[in-house]
Amino acid sequence: MKRKTNLLGSGIFAASVLLGTTAFAQQEMPDLSDWPQASQDAAQHMMDTYGEAPEVTDTMLIWGPTGPWKRTVIYKEATTHLFPVEHPDVMQQWINLDVPPDYFDDLAHYDGSVVANRTEAEISARCDKEAANFLAINLAHDIIEEVRTVEEARQFYAETMKALMEGGSPSDPAYVEGFIFEVPQEDLSNPDESLL
Repeated sequence: MKRKTNLLGSGIFAASVLLGTTAFAQQEMPDLSDWPQASQDAAQHMMDTYGEAPEVTDTMLIWGPTGPWKRTVIYKEATTHLFPVEHPDVMQQWINLDVPPDYFDDLAHYDGSVVANRTEAEISARCDKEAANFLAINLAHDIIEEVRTVEEARQFYAETMKALMEGGSPSDPAYVEGFIFEVPQEDLSNPDESLL
């Protein structure tokens, strides 16, 4: 397969070096036939919804801003996640959200695939479907706003995913269709302060 070697910035290059991959921009989509089915399905959903990935490595497809997301990465390598039922985490999606540090432990107890980044003021969810990522981040926001406890959020997540898996409608479809809160668009990053 012929690849263009036009790199899109040092950030992608640095990330690819750390991951042991090579990043290319505006190249032909790779053959995904040897990727796990969940990764293929997630990639197809993203391409159908937002177009082809503008950045590609041997193990990742990367989209910048698309719809409500700051960025999306589809991974070739899945991470097994047992909550709420065993599934492969292959699609990670980020938004801007300044999560107060006091809630980091709660979010970790709620869902290990939800990650808050204080320095960049971002939150991400990693699952196998975009709807599940909407749900995960909406419930994380509920925890931060103290609308739900960790246990209530976990229960709501499980019930909602069960309804979707059974072909039914969740009790509150808005949680899986988009964000139920206004996603900040401004830069909220917090570089902290130097002690030296």
